[in-house]
Parts: sequence; C-alpha cells; structure tokens
Amino acid sequence: MEIIWLGHSCFRLRTNDLVVVTDPFPDSIGLQMGSVRGLAVTVSHQHDNHSHWQGVEGNPRVLSGPGEYELSGIYVTGVMTPRSANDPEDKRNTAYLIEMENLRLCHLGDVSRSLSARQVEELAPVDILFVPSGGVCTVEVPQAIELIQSLEPKMVIPMHYGLPDLTVGLGGLDVLLREMGLRDAQPRRPAYPKRCRLCSWNPRGHGRSVS
Repeated sequence: MEIIWLGHSCFRLRTNDLVVVTDPFPDSIGLQMGSVRGLAVTVSHQHDNHSHWQGVEGNPRVLSGPGEYELSGIYVTGVMTPRSANDPEDKRNTAYLIEMENLRLCHLGDVSRSLSARQVEELAPVDILFVPSGGVCTVEVPQAIELIQSLEPKMVIPMHYGLPDLTVGLGGLDVLLREMGLRDAQPRRPAYPKRCRLCSWNPRGHGRSVS
C-alpha cells in the first residue's frame, strides 16, 4: 500500500492500481493537489476545502455520507459524527473506515467532538488513523489526543494543520507533538496511547509504503 499526503486533509491511498482520494481541496487554499486520478473520493463534509471532487481525474465515485460501500475489493464504511452540538444533519461530518490490503484506515474528516461509544465501536479496530490537529472547525489538540486514545490505532497520521502556503489559519503540528511527548514526527512510539506510532511528512512526493 502507498499513502501520499496531498496536503490539508487529502490523501491518495493506493493498493495495486486502485486509488482512493480523501477530502480533495481546491487550489484556492494555497496548496495544490496536482494531477491525481482516483477510483473513488471520500468527502467528510460539504465545505469546498474538503469536497472538491471535481479536481480528481478518472470520473471517480463520490462517497459523501454514512453507509457501507464496496469498490473493487476495497470496503468503505461511513460513520456520521456531529461537527457541533447544534448542527443539522446536512452540516455534519462523516468519518470513513477504509479497508484495503488487510489494513483498516480511519479518516476522521473534520470531526469536532469526541466520539460516542457506538461510533468507536463502528470504527474500531483501527490500524492507521488520520486525525485533524490544527483546530478551527474541528477538534483542538486535547480532543485529538482523546480520539487517538479512544480508537487505539497502531499508527497516527496528523492532518488539517498549518502549513507555510496554506491560506486557512490553522494551528501548527508542534502543539500535538509536544502534548504527545515528541520532538518531531519521525515514526516512533510515543508515551501514549500504547503501541501507537505517530508519522507525518511534507505534502506531495513523500509517499510511504505501509505494511
């Protein structure tokens, strides 16, 4: 499997010749996805910074809500999570569990509150967790750590945090690293949660194979 971070909350997940793209964004946010083709696109919510599926080539299937989906042997489960206490359902966030190559990848989108016991049950167990860490319309760092602890992934990949060219004013990754007792984001086992690694890299061109 290959995971490439395209920036913001967008990842290119590839197994063999099958590609799933998460939360694609427009160039207007100051970053560029570049040319990317996908079998499917997951959309956590309808803000354009997370739902610009038109920027993905290949006429992908767009998954934009809770439910169970099958894509040529890739299984995707969408679980609705509230973005805030008073949001109507059409404004809520969908977290996705993506099963490929016997790994369970969970993309939390713009989750803004702790998960209920039922939501944790629907998403767990998790091998690789993509968690927002820059605040603004999503969880702040203490809640991000709480999400990590509740889902107990084997690996954590932070997303949705401040970058030099990003026009969206998000907090930096350094706060999450500090709270987890890390100096940098090289893969390692932090003090908590148990048996978990945190991993991060620069957008585009720095893909990593995960096995």
